[in-house]
Amino acid sequence: MNSASSDSRPKAPAFSAVSRNPQLAGLRCIHCAREYPLHDLPAGCPHCAAAGTPASLEAVYAGLPKTLQTASTGYKWGDWLPYTRGVSLGEGDTPCLDLPRLARAFGLKQVSAKHEGMNPTGSHKDRMSAQAVSRALDVGAQTVVLASSGNAAVSAAAYCAAAGLPCEIATYHDMPEPYARALHRLGAKRLVFERGFGRWEHLRRRVEQDGAFALTNYSVPAVGSPAFGVEGYRAVAFECVADGCIPDHVLVPTARGDLLWGVYSGLRDLLRAGLITRMPRLWAVEPFPRLSRVLDGASPQAEFAGQTAQFSIGGSTVTLQQALAVRQSGGGAVVVDDAGAIAGSAQLAAQGLWVELCAGACVGALAQLRARGEIAPADHALLLLTAKGDRDTLDVFP
Repeated sequence: MNSASSDSRPKAPAFSAVSRNPQLAGLRCIHCAREYPLHDLPAGCPHCAAAGTPASLEAVYAGLPKTLQTASTGYKWGDWLPYTRGVSLGEGDTPCLDLPRLARAFGLKQVSAKHEGMNPTGSHKDRMSAQAVSRALDVGAQTVVLASSGNAAVSAAAYCAAAGLPCEIATYHDMPEPYARALHRLGAKRLVFERGFGRWEHLRRRVEQDGAFALTNYSVPAVGSPAFGVEGYRAVAFECVADGCIPDHVLVPTARGDLLWGVYSGLRDLLRAGLITRMPRLWAVEPFPRLSRVLDGASPQAEFAGQTAQFSIGGSTVTLQQALAVRQSGGGAVVVDDAGAIAGSAQLAAQGLWVELCAGACVGALAQLRARGEIAPADHALLLLTAKGDRDTLDVFP
């Protein structure tokens, strides 16, 4: 392990305007439904971990609004999220774009794209960082730690800088240079590891022995990231519905399923509140078979090796939250290899959308689902474009 640091910020947090949602009551396991007091449990449900079926936690609210009217102060969707006010760089309100030429090409009524690359640091991860770093401030954390070599690393570094919190990021040795430069510029401490699980072992020590605040998962077998951050992705669903974009299908580039679960969670609660009349089918887009194998009967605790240039959704693990989100919505998993992702990125570029490689894989997934008859001509498909395209390694493109 090597380290590189340019952290010259004060060690005491400089940001203090944090307000917790008064309806936030506790946490609940997404598997066994046990409820826990409001407390940080970054390794997920203790009971399920002991039983060998690791599972994520989600927030429990004593009550949720019955409308999607936005708040006049604080976070726009704060009444539906853990924090009503907190660290912000202006995340959210990303455009939901109509793509009529793509719809015609696939013989569909409508194709839309939610462009998360329009967030402050260029990816959907800003939604998680805003809520998670606000939680860190709320509990008096002195250091935020995470494992990421991509979008989450840049986002966490930026939001910790805004909050005045030291940020320590465990990365791969071959982290793309644009990301590494961003971490240096934002003042984060970068630790370099050769092995993926070595990063998680380091985080476990920092959290369990040193009391650092975990922004991402470090458990083996894996669970999703800590609940307070994942809840931030619910706003994707709220924005779509508030904008009148209620699709039949949502295609989501997926690694361990934080975004996928957040979107599912938001849509589920909108359905319960009567604000939508049906649950869209969620499709996890992956670069090689992982979740698709679990859905076919493989153990979710297995390791699924594979190589891909779609580094934002790489990795060899699957989480229960992924499987539940697609099963409970009537969707599934779609494998799109790098060639398919490159072709899809080119099709989106022809619409004026410059996105990261795994976002292009959504187009390849759309083609597969259309060919299989899972998406009908009268359907509306929404592509979640996770990040803009300025960080992909250039040698993957023709």
